[in-house]
Amino acid sequence: MSTRAEFPAPDDSASAAADLQAGLTRLAGLVADSLGLAQVLAEVAASAVRAIPGADGVGVTLMHGAPGDGTAVALAASAPFVTELEEIQYRTLQEGPGVTAVELGRTVWSGSLGGDQSWPRFGPRAGRLGVHSTLALPLNVSGRVVGAITAYAYGKDSFDEHAARFGELFAKPAAVAVHNARILADALALTDQLQAALVTRPVIDQAIGIIRSRTGRSAAESFDQLRAMSQAEHRKLAAVAERVVDEAVRRARARRG
Repeated sequence: MSTRAEFPAPDDSASAAADLQAGLTRLAGLVADSLGLAQVLAEVAASAVRAIPGADGVGVTLMHGAPGDGTAVALAASAPFVTELEEIQYRTLQEGPGVTAVELGRTVWSGSLGGDQSWPRFGPRAGRLGVHSTLALPLNVSGRVVGAITAYAYGKDSFDEHAARFGELFAKPAAVAVHNARILADALALTDQLQAALVTRPVIDQAIGIIRSRTGRSAAESFDQLRAMSQAEHRKLAAVAERVVDEAVRRARARRG
């Protein structure tokens, strides 16, 4: 495994530079498009394949938690073989180039995965799948590593300092794009939760009132009873509350009839 934090300016080829520029332009557009998190990750993976010289496939991962003890919360891949490798790396083994890039906070690469002792379990499995080279780049936002981009190649020694430099140039705006998409996704999820709470709170209050009228208990005691019913039935609190209210309505109508 090779690691570097900085690289000298490479002798860029015109086509590679154009591919990188196209990838950076696409990243800039992702912010304006306001796409969902999964879409952003998929777009970043697809753009990275073209931007990183030598890559046959790319995986993009977002982490939750501190480096070293975080877990992958979102994965995207540019090809099925990358999906398999990312699942092995993050879900099965918690070992591999992307994991190391997150833990160290710097670029790592290998040109012979099958024999690389840096990842004694992941490397041989990648080699058996015919993948021999990898280049992993941390996604760093304001000094905090939030995930990784991991490029894979079938051939040996497919990545060098030139590829690493291009990858790092791409990873900087990519980190911002995926981080912003995650913030937006979290905000939308919170909005949905608040809206759900506004919808369900009245029916819960009604159910508490019904229990109080039947039992003479306090509001807190009635809520505890409702929560105990929810846990016993393995149903959401709002669903149990709605059932209590519906039953009360049916009984009232039956009495009037």
